[in-house]
Amino acid sequence: MSEPEIEIFPDADALAAAVAEALVERVIVAQRERGVAQIVLTGGGIGTATLAAIPGAPRQEEVDWAAVEVWWGDERFVPPGDPERNDTGAREGFLDRLPFDPARVHPMPDSEGAADPEAGARAYAAELALAAGPEGVVPAFDVLMLGVGPEGHVASLFPDLPGVHEAAPVVAVLGSPKPPPTRISLTFPSIRSAREVWLIASGEGKAAAMAAAADPATSAAEVPAAGARGQERTVFWLDEPAASGLGPERGAPA
Repeated sequence: MSEPEIEIFPDADALAAAVAEALVERVIVAQRERGVAQIVLTGGGIGTATLAAIPGAPRQEEVDWAAVEVWWGDERFVPPGDPERNDTGAREGFLDRLPFDPARVHPMPDSEGAADPEAGARAYAAELALAAGPEGVVPAFDVLMLGVGPEGHVASLFPDLPGVHEAAPVVAVLGSPKPPPTRISLTFPSIRSAREVWLIASGEGKAAAMAAAADPATSAAEVPAAGARGQERTVFWLDEPAASGLGPERGAPA
């Protein structure tokens, strides 16, 4: 697993613009090397702002958006179109504004399309396996983006809940401490299979979690962000308030 790199920006707007630009650049490289890019989206305030910045990012017109496979790291098990769903915000600010191939956009099941979250998790795992091919469990994601909660959760992997120990690629999450309580999430094996994992955090409320995530002594069960690492690269994308707990030796403001 890769060690985290830390990128810090003055505020949330600058952070969202920088991550959007970096994602475009990474997709261009992936398409040049492999033809198709595989990305995993996140939700939340800064995640949705980042996606909304992509249509205006430099060089986005050089991307073949129809050759981008789109996945999600987690989803709320509520009806389609519900504002709580991550894919709702992603469609409004990003997917509906660019020429994606609908067949290459893979939302997680909703509460009307799956009998229960366990069935939804199994269905998404099967979709991932089909895309991965005969020797894979999940596709080789080029970039997997994650928001970070104040207690350090990523995707819908919360401290000390069973999901942090799950070996299956996708898990149903019941009793999430953050509403809505029922969700579907990628697990650590799926997250760690990505070439690059990007953790995006904004605001002073995330500072303690990001400091803990950067500490090699922190366990993933205690602070799930500490267990989110990419095969080739891990990046913590932070604004100054979210970086304030890291200390000057990590590039944060003194």
